[in-house]
Order: sequence, then C-alpha cells, then structure tokens
Amino acid sequence: MKTNKELLIRGIKFLAYTTGLMFSAPIVLFQAFKNQGHPFYIPVLIIGFCLAIAAIFMGFKSIKTIIDALFGKKK
Repeated sequence: MKTNKELLIRGIKFLAYTTGLMFSAPIVLFQAFKNQGHPFYIPVLIIGFCLAIAAIFMGFKSIKTIIDALFGKKK
C-alpha cells in the first residue's frame, strides 16, 4: 500500500483552508451578534453561518481526502 502524495498534498491544502474558515466563521458571527442594531446585521449573520457550514463541509472533505491518500480509495 503506497501513499498517493498528490492527493495527500491536496488534502493538507484543504485542511489549511478549513483552519482559516474555522477561525473566520466565529469572528464574523461574534461581530454580527455584537452589532444587532446595525442595518447590516442580517447579511453579516448569514455570511457567518455560511462560513460555519463551509468550515464543517471542508473539514469532512479534507479528512476524507487525507484518508483516501493514505489508505487508497474504496472500490
């Protein structure tokens, strides 16, 4: 069983994007909840929730890509 290095590098890149999303989503959500009287409250809140969902999705995708690189794809 040999490691697919291109797929492993791709998975690590996805993991880096996930880390960025994991830090940016709570910051955006905190700013939205802190400024509830502001006219842009709802758009910022929606962007924060989209970032949070993207962080969860990218987390699963990056871990699956790394596992596929290490153990091979299921047939």
